[in-house]
Amino acid sequence: MRLENQALLLFLPPIVLGTHSMLTSLRAPTEPLMVHNAVDPKPRSQPTLSVGAVAYLNTKPLIFGLEDRLVGFANLHLALPSQLASQMQERRLDIGLIPVVEFLRNRKDYRLISDAGIACRGPVWSVRILFRVPPEQVLSLGTDEGSRTSVALSQVLLASRFGRLPELVPFPIDSEPKDCPADAVLVIGDRAMNPERFRSDFFFDWDLGEQWFLETGLPFVFAMWVARNSDLDDPRIIESLEASRDEGCRNVDAIIAKYAKSYGLSDAACREYLTHYLQFRIGSLERQGLEEFSRRCGQLGLA
Repeated sequence: MRLENQALLLFLPPIVLGTHSMLTSLRAPTEPLMVHNAVDPKPRSQPTLSVGAVAYLNTKPLIFGLEDRLVGFANLHLALPSQLASQMQERRLDIGLIPVVEFLRNRKDYRLISDAGIACRGPVWSVRILFRVPPEQVLSLGTDEGSRTSVALSQVLLASRFGRLPELVPFPIDSEPKDCPADAVLVIGDRAMNPERFRSDFFFDWDLGEQWFLETGLPFVFAMWVARNSDLDDPRIIESLEASRDEGCRNVDAIIAKYAKSYGLSDAACREYLTHYLQFRIGSLERQGLEEFSRRCGQLGLA
């Protein structure tokens, strides 16, 4: 079953029991719930590396079996995207699967270490802008704190098309889009995947992955594994990250069986999301897309 025109995660930021839980769990990496079984990173006095990731649906193929692979030389810490970014900056994490906008804003301190990541080549399904007014008339955009990469992508696209940055209006994750007074609202997760239910308040929508691809012809990268420049000297970590990605992609059926129902998705919808909309290998085209996003963010002072 194809899911036509339905809304990372990056952070592929921004689906569960009820709108709130479902929303937080799918969020794109970009950027797209509260993480279960999260623990604090190991104290800096311990010799093992500390690796941080997000436990959203769109990261499941990337961290499949990773904890077992890291035994003996690294520990895996699960947290929200914004928490991971802060912990990287505070040097509490050595390596993190972070939203790409955080990498771009700290590029002098971080480096990409793997071709495992979260990207899309066209529609992403789970990151979307809902419009109350025609896109060219948008002066304000509702956003939430957990969607930093998607916020930046929204700003880049609106500025490119219409020559201005909208005012950002806080949009609490547990509130309804219709309650946000902005001209347009950025939604992530289940709300983005089912835009039809908002048609009475929003007449039009953009899938941000699709809009980026239409404008640039390039994939969009939502999240990648990064390390602080001076801290990575163990080649086993890169081998583990990429082996886990490869195994996760080979075991999509197991991921679907374990998680689809708990995230409020049918097996078919979960498969479509993980195998059609999302990409987990960052190749040369994805890197071109990342550099183009970096260039445009730089022009606008966003990174």
